[in-house]
Amino acid sequence: MANFSKSNVPQFSVDVYQNAYLPEGGREVNAIVTVTSTGGGTSGGVSAPGAAAVVIMVDCSGSMDYPPTKMRNARDATAAAVDTLRDGVAFAVVAGTHVAKEIYPGDGSLAVADARTRAEAKEALRRLSAGGGTAIGTWLRLADRLLASADVAIRHGILLTDGRNEHESPQDLRAALDACAGRFTCDARGVGTDWEVKEVTGIASALLGTADIVADPAGLAADFTRMMEDAMGKEVADVALRLWTPLGAEIAFVKQVAPTVEELTGRRTEAGPRAGDYPTGSWGDESRDYHLCVRVPQAAVGQEMLAARVSLVRPDPSGGAPQALSQGLVRAVWTDDMAASTSINPQVAHYTGQAELAQVIQQGLDARKSGDFNDATAKLGRAVQLAAASGNEDTAKLLSKVVDVVDAATGTVRLKAKVAEADEMTLETRSTKTVRVKKQ
Repeated sequence: MANFSKSNVPQFSVDVYQNAYLPEGGREVNAIVTVTSTGGGTSGGVSAPGAAAVVIMVDCSGSMDYPPTKMRNARDATAAAVDTLRDGVAFAVVAGTHVAKEIYPGDGSLAVADARTRAEAKEALRRLSAGGGTAIGTWLRLADRLLASADVAIRHGILLTDGRNEHESPQDLRAALDACAGRFTCDARGVGTDWEVKEVTGIASALLGTADIVADPAGLAADFTRMMEDAMGKEVADVALRLWTPLGAEIAFVKQVAPTVEELTGRRTEAGPRAGDYPTGSWGDESRDYHLCVRVPQAAVGQEMLAARVSLVRPDPSGGAPQALSQGLVRAVWTDDMAASTSINPQVAHYTGQAELAQVIQQGLDARKSGDFNDATAKLGRAVQLAAASGNEDTAKLLSKVVDVVDAATGTVRLKAKVAEADEMTLETRSTKTVRVKKQ
């Protein structure tokens, strides 16, 4: 593990957990990389003027009037988020229908948060009304234009929707996400039960944010406040996980495995000879885990090699070479000791199970929707088994609302005859949330 501390950024550390031993001819090296960011207070965070910009996108389509309390709750939640903005943060509020309209400050720019602008924004929110369709790609593109106008490190969006993206094609939304990826991060929330889970989670995934359901609109204000508090805690943007491999070695996959499962393999950008960068977004004081799998050349017993060098890098604000924040090493050692080479590192085993848990929940729910109840029972039973074994109590509780658990240890379950739509959507939305490996 190595640390590189700079006075104006939090300190990052990288810890590598692995079993480095391979049998003769073995080629696959697995490691869990824990990245921790601490001590960000030295930079003043986003409380420093000009450090961050936030755009809040509120669904104002016609369905937000059913029931009428939904629109009122959305207004109140957005007002609560505005109140949570720190002085000096640039911000705007966008009303989203089949078009996007900036309702505050309303002149194509961003306001700077202070007592006056927060009050003006909340006054503008009172005039929000529901009517029109849903074209989320247009909301994201307007947010991107607004955020791009600010000379800041942290650019963040918060998006609320209650319905399906019916007034633009999936290709239009995908193109908007591709255009916005890497330019700002975005948290997405679905309110009620008439929205599409894969749309909302897809937005958050593409823009390296969080996704969740707020089944009862009355819970929006608390959720928006938490989201904004988290956004205000971010201090370093555009951090990348840089992986260097020696000649003959290659990255098989990279995925974030805590606090949620997020596939990163296909997001690689080349960063020099045999090196690639994988985006991780913005960081505050927090810790995340990544599962790295490297394929190395075959070697004889007794040989040893560096399988990968893991670095945390961020762009140099002055335009120079990227700054290294921390570093760790992944090793490979070939042995004829069967016990050593077949031992699975506890962290690797745990997160392999958590990734499978997320996958079988998705597969089980998809099978249930398509009427393949045998496959749904098998997949969701396996999910119950994995959740119980890993101590993922939150997911276990969500699963128990969809299946009757006969024996958690063996994964024996029965599908419930009736399942509340909100319960099914909550399980699907939160299926990628993981628990950290238990301390030994």
